[in-house]
Amino acid sequence: MTQDSQNIAVLTGDLIRSSDLTPDQQQQALDNLRVTAIQIGSWPGVEAAFGLRGGDGWQLVLSCAEFGLRAALTLRASLRSLGKAHDSRIAIANGADALPPDGNPNAAIGPVYVASGRLLETMKDEESLRWGAASLGAATLLADHISRDWTEAQARALAQQLPPGAPKRADIAKALGVSRQSVNRSLWSAGYPALSEALEMIETDTSLF
Repeated sequence: MTQDSQNIAVLTGDLIRSSDLTPDQQQQALDNLRVTAIQIGSWPGVEAAFGLRGGDGWQLVLSCAEFGLRAALTLRASLRSLGKAHDSRIAIANGADALPPDGNPNAAIGPVYVASGRLLETMKDEESLRWGAASLGAATLLADHISRDWTEAQARALAQQLPPGAPKRADIAKALGVSRQSVNRSLWSAGYPALSEALEMIETDTSLF
Protein backbone atom coordinates (compact mmCIF):
# COMPACT_ATOMS: atom_id res chain seq x y z
CA MET A 1 0.00 0.00 0.00
CA THR A 2 1.22 3.44 -0.88
CA GLN A 3 1.97 6.15 1.67
CA ASP A 4 0.87 8.88 -0.76
CA SER A 5 -2.08 10.98 0.32
CA GLN A 6 -5.38 10.30 -1.47
CA ASN A 7 -9.09 10.67 -0.83
CA ILE A 8 -9.80 7.78 1.51
CA ALA A 9 -12.71 6.74 3.70
CA VAL A 10 -12.23 5.47 7.24
CA LEU A 11 -15.01 3.47 8.88
CA THR A 12 -14.77 3.11 12.66
CA GLY A 13 -17.19 0.93 14.56
CA ASP A 14 -18.01 -1.08 17.64
CA LEU A 15 -20.46 -3.88 18.27
CA ILE A 16 -23.90 -2.82 19.49
CA ARG A 17 -24.87 -4.27 22.89
CA SER A 18 -21.78 -6.46 22.88
CA SER A 19 -22.26 -7.15 26.59
CA ASP A 20 -25.41 -9.10 25.67
CA LEU A 21 -23.36 -11.43 23.45
CA THR A 22 -21.45 -14.46 24.65
CA PRO A 23 -17.66 -14.43 24.11
CA ASP A 24 -18.16 -16.88 21.23
CA GLN A 25 -20.79 -14.63 19.64
CA GLN A 26 -18.52 -11.60 19.97
CA GLN A 27 -15.68 -13.47 18.31
CA GLN A 28 -18.00 -14.69 15.57
CA ALA A 29 -19.09 -11.11 14.87
CA LEU A 30 -15.52 -9.77 14.76
CA ASP A 31 -14.42 -12.64 12.52
CA ASN A 32 -17.38 -11.88 10.26
CA LEU A 33 -16.33 -8.24 10.01
CA ARG A 34 -12.75 -9.23 9.17
CA VAL A 35 -13.81 -11.63 6.41
CA THR A 36 -16.23 -9.08 4.96
CA ALA A 37 -13.51 -6.40 5.03
CA ILE A 38 -11.25 -8.72 3.01
CA GLN A 39 -14.05 -9.18 0.49
CA ILE A 40 -14.52 -5.40 0.28
CA GLY A 41 -10.80 -5.11 -0.44
CA SER A 42 -11.38 -7.27 -3.53
CA TRP A 43 -13.93 -4.86 -5.02
CA PRO A 44 -12.69 -3.42 -8.36
CA GLY A 45 -10.22 -0.60 -7.79
CA VAL A 46 -10.46 -0.76 -3.98
CA GLU A 47 -7.65 -1.25 -1.49
CA ALA A 48 -8.71 -1.90 2.09
CA ALA A 49 -7.09 -2.34 5.49
CA PHE A 50 -8.86 -3.69 8.58
CA GLY A 51 -7.92 -3.80 12.23
CA LEU A 52 -9.50 -4.41 15.61
CA ARG A 53 -9.57 -1.64 18.24
CA GLY A 54 -9.99 -2.69 21.84
CA GLY A 55 -12.45 -5.36 22.92
CA ASP A 56 -15.26 -4.90 20.38
CA GLY A 57 -14.04 -2.02 18.21
CA TRP A 58 -12.73 -2.09 14.67
CA GLN A 59 -11.62 0.15 11.82
CA LEU A 60 -11.71 -0.24 8.03
CA VAL A 61 -9.86 1.99 5.58
CA LEU A 62 -10.84 2.27 1.92
CA SER A 63 -8.77 3.75 -0.87
CA CYS A 64 -12.00 4.86 -2.66
CA ALA A 65 -14.01 7.20 -0.44
CA GLU A 66 -17.09 6.97 -2.66
CA PHE A 67 -17.64 3.38 -1.52
CA GLY A 68 -17.90 4.37 2.16
CA LEU A 69 -21.66 3.94 2.54
CA ARG A 70 -21.84 0.81 0.37
CA ALA A 71 -19.11 -0.75 2.50
CA ALA A 72 -20.92 0.19 5.73
CA LEU A 73 -24.17 -1.34 4.52
CA THR A 74 -22.36 -4.47 3.33
CA LEU A 75 -20.75 -4.87 6.75
CA ARG A 76 -24.13 -4.41 8.46
CA ALA A 77 -25.82 -6.92 6.14
CA SER A 78 -23.08 -9.48 6.73
CA LEU A 79 -23.33 -9.06 10.50
CA ARG A 80 -27.12 -9.20 10.55
CA SER A 81 -27.03 -12.43 8.55
CA LEU A 82 -25.67 -14.00 11.77
CA GLY A 83 -28.84 -13.04 13.63
CA LYS A 84 -30.68 -9.91 14.72
CA ALA A 85 -28.57 -9.62 17.86
CA HIS A 86 -25.51 -8.85 15.72
CA ASP A 87 -24.96 -5.25 14.63
CA SER A 88 -22.40 -2.47 14.79
CA ARG A 89 -22.32 1.29 15.02
CA ILE A 90 -20.34 2.70 12.10
CA ALA A 91 -18.90 6.21 11.73
CA ILE A 92 -17.54 7.27 8.33
CA ALA A 93 -15.09 10.07 7.59
CA ASN A 94 -13.33 10.87 4.33
CA GLY A 95 -10.66 13.20 3.08
CA ALA A 96 -7.04 13.45 2.05
CA ASP A 97 -4.90 10.98 3.97
CA ALA A 98 -2.69 7.94 3.44
CA LEU A 99 -3.45 4.26 3.64
CA PRO A 100 -1.59 2.55 6.51
CA PRO A 101 1.77 1.43 5.09
CA ASP A 102 1.77 -1.79 7.12
CA GLY A 103 -1.92 -2.55 6.51
CA ASN A 104 -2.81 -1.86 10.15
CA PRO A 105 -5.18 1.10 10.70
CA ASN A 106 -4.22 1.17 14.40
CA ALA A 107 -0.80 2.47 13.41
CA ALA A 108 -2.28 5.40 11.46
CA ILE A 109 -2.70 8.83 13.09
CA GLY A 110 -3.79 10.93 10.11
CA PRO A 111 -6.66 13.43 10.28
CA VAL A 112 -9.28 11.18 8.64
CA TYR A 113 -8.57 8.35 11.08
CA VAL A 114 -8.91 10.74 14.01
CA ALA A 115 -12.10 12.28 12.59
CA SER A 116 -13.72 8.88 12.14
CA GLY A 117 -12.86 7.78 15.67
CA ARG A 118 -14.12 11.02 17.20
CA LEU A 119 -17.33 10.84 15.16
CA LEU A 120 -18.09 7.41 16.60
CA GLU A 121 -17.67 8.81 20.12
CA THR A 122 -20.20 11.60 19.45
CA MET A 123 -22.92 9.46 17.84
CA LYS A 124 -26.30 9.62 19.55
CA ASP A 125 -27.85 6.53 21.10
CA GLU A 126 -30.42 6.24 18.31
CA GLU A 127 -27.75 6.42 15.57
CA SER A 128 -25.90 3.44 14.19
CA LEU A 129 -24.64 4.81 10.86
CA ARG A 130 -23.21 8.30 10.41
CA TRP A 131 -21.07 10.05 7.79
CA GLY A 132 -19.33 13.19 8.97
CA ALA A 133 -19.43 14.91 5.57
CA ALA A 134 -22.45 17.23 5.59
CA SER A 135 -23.27 16.49 1.95
CA LEU A 136 -23.54 12.76 2.70
CA GLY A 137 -24.92 12.87 6.21
CA ALA A 138 -28.57 12.97 5.16
CA ALA A 139 -28.28 9.97 2.85
CA THR A 140 -26.48 8.01 5.55
CA LEU A 141 -29.13 8.91 8.14
CA LEU A 142 -31.86 7.56 5.84
CA ALA A 143 -29.82 4.45 5.02
CA ASP A 144 -29.47 3.84 8.75
CA HIS A 145 -33.24 4.06 9.20
CA ILE A 146 -33.90 1.67 6.31
CA SER A 147 -31.28 -0.90 7.29
CA ARG A 148 -31.60 -1.14 11.07
CA ASP A 149 -34.56 -3.56 10.93
CA TRP A 150 -33.20 -5.94 8.28
CA THR A 151 -34.15 -9.54 8.99
CA GLU A 152 -31.69 -12.43 8.67
CA ALA A 153 -33.18 -13.42 5.29
CA GLN A 154 -32.97 -9.86 4.00
CA ALA A 155 -29.42 -9.47 5.29
CA ARG A 156 -28.24 -12.69 3.63
CA ALA A 157 -29.59 -11.54 0.27
CA LEU A 158 -28.20 -8.02 0.66
CA ALA A 159 -24.73 -9.25 1.66
CA GLN A 160 -24.61 -10.96 -1.74
CA GLN A 161 -26.27 -8.17 -3.73
CA LEU A 162 -24.66 -4.98 -2.37
CA PRO A 163 -21.05 -5.47 -3.56
CA PRO A 164 -20.19 -4.05 -7.01
CA GLY A 165 -20.47 -6.66 -9.74
CA ALA A 166 -22.83 -8.80 -7.67
CA PRO A 167 -23.79 -12.23 -9.05
CA LYS A 168 -27.04 -12.77 -10.93
CA ARG A 169 -30.10 -13.21 -8.73
CA ALA A 170 -30.39 -16.84 -9.78
CA ASP A 171 -26.83 -17.48 -8.61
CA ILE A 172 -27.50 -15.70 -5.30
CA ALA A 173 -30.58 -17.84 -4.80
CA LYS A 174 -28.60 -21.00 -5.49
CA ALA A 175 -25.86 -19.98 -3.06
CA LEU A 176 -28.45 -19.26 -0.34
CA GLY A 177 -30.50 -22.38 -1.05
CA VAL A 178 -33.72 -20.44 -1.74
CA SER A 179 -35.77 -19.50 -4.78
CA ARG A 180 -35.05 -16.47 -6.93
CA GLN A 181 -38.48 -15.15 -5.99
CA SER A 182 -37.51 -15.37 -2.33
CA VAL A 183 -34.33 -13.38 -3.00
CA ASN A 184 -36.32 -10.72 -4.85
CA ARG A 185 -38.86 -10.46 -2.03
CA SER A 186 -36.09 -10.07 0.54
CA LEU A 187 -34.33 -7.36 -1.47
CA TRP A 188 -37.47 -5.39 -2.20
CA SER A 189 -38.78 -5.54 1.37
CA ALA A 190 -35.35 -4.43 2.62
CA GLY A 191 -35.45 -1.27 0.50
CA TYR A 192 -32.71 -2.41 -1.86
CA PRO A 193 -34.00 -0.73 -5.06
CA ALA A 194 -33.94 2.75 -3.49
CA LEU A 195 -30.67 2.09 -1.66
CA SER A 196 -29.01 0.84 -4.83
CA GLU A 197 -30.04 3.92 -6.81
CA ALA A 198 -28.89 6.23 -4.02
CA LEU A 199 -25.51 4.48 -3.75
CA GLU A 200 -24.94 4.77 -7.50
CA MET A 201 -25.77 8.47 -7.38
CA ILE A 202 -23.28 9.00 -4.55
CA GLU A 203 -20.52 6.95 -6.15
CA THR A 204 -20.74 8.69 -9.53
CA ASP A 205 -21.00 12.28 -8.26
CA THR A 206 -17.42 13.48 -8.43
CA SER A 207 -18.32 16.77 -6.73
CA LEU A 208 -18.79 14.90 -3.45
CA PHE A 209 -15.20 13.67 -3.35
